[in-house]
Amino acid sequence: MIPAAILTVSDSCFAGEREDLSGPAVARVLEAHGFEAAEVVLVPDEKAAIEEALRGAAARARLVVTTGGTGISARDVTPEATRAVCERVLDGVSERMRAAGLGETPFASLSRAVCGTLGQTLILNLPGSPRGAVTSLEAVLPVVRHALDLLAGKTAHGPESRDRGSA
Repeated sequence: MIPAAILTVSDSCFAGEREDLSGPAVARVLEAHGFEAAEVVLVPDEKAAIEEALRGAAARARLVVTTGGTGISARDVTPEATRAVCERVLDGVSERMRAAGLGETPFASLSRAVCGTLGQTLILNLPGSPRGAVTSLEAVLPVVRHALDLLAGKTAHGPESRDRGSA
């Protein structure tokens, strides 16, 4: 199983004022797809705290998924923190998530989610709502394992990857 970390970015969840529903929802989806949701961490909407949590999680997991803080309110700084720690940004992955979200709500176009890499770790920003987080994650799961293989240096393409139009 591939180790995954989930960071729920929310002031109210971090303060214990609201229950985190998105982190556990994301963990269930990951576990159903063969990932080990090794940790679910609550982080406040503070850029420095998010950066620190991302770096720490990336040191322990091959996949780091955040939920929350991707909108346009003043406290939504998850994309900025993610850009600050990522070595490469994967615009196509974020675009795929937004496209899937638009099938459910026009508000998906307001997402500023960022996806990228840090060493051999893939980082995905998901929306804060449980439904939006699950929709976004499910939209990109088909490319996650291939991305992780590429990050691990497995770049040889066999017949099946050519048929899928791999990167």
